[in-house]
Amino acid sequence: MSRGVDMFVQIMEGPAKDPAKMEALMDRWIEELEPGAEGFLGTTAGIADDGRAIAIARFESAAAARANSERPEQGEWWAEMSECYDGDVTFTDSEDVEMLLAGGSDDAGFVQVMKSSVVDRELMSRMDAAFESAAPTYRPDVIGSLRIWTGPTSAYDVTYFTSEAAAREGEAKDFPSEFADLMDDFESLMGSTDFIDLRDPWLY
Repeated sequence: MSRGVDMFVQIMEGPAKDPAKMEALMDRWIEELEPGAEGFLGTTAGIADDGRAIAIARFESAAAARANSERPEQGEWWAEMSECYDGDVTFTDSEDVEMLLAGGSDDAGFVQVMKSSVVDRELMSRMDAAFESAAPTYRPDVIGSLRIWTGPTSAYDVTYFTSEAAAREGEAKDFPSEFADLMDDFESLMGSTDFIDLRDPWLY
């Protein structure tokens, strides 16, 4: 089942105006600014089909993230990055993070972000336990995921797959019969979920 992890996550989301420059700036951050960013754990980012840019930055703690944001060079970098958006950027912070299976992976070929607004936490815990027990044979395409709680009933699930083709094949499979009683609840949950597919994820 999912396990709580000590981590601070900041999610940045907004309409992309210049995806190529955005990716180049992300690469530059890793090369030039990351060495001085104490407590930085990694970033998953990319552009969805509808043009939304999303970045999920992970730090050891909120204090580490705050120290990074207060660096002058970070401010200069963000001034450039902000020009790559075509509208407002939303920032969502959380220290309530859970990991399923292996969590994230820089080896993923496809990442799907599921933004859910109506989540039953107890139900999700039961579903996680069922999925994790069946995953090795049922969904070997799933490397792992992070669930980032943004409120009592809202969360981002960031799931890392070996490839998009494998993920689509896995989605078409019937859920193991022993867990069929959870399927109605799962389908109900998906009705309030916004799917953000990163077909070319930027993984740092």
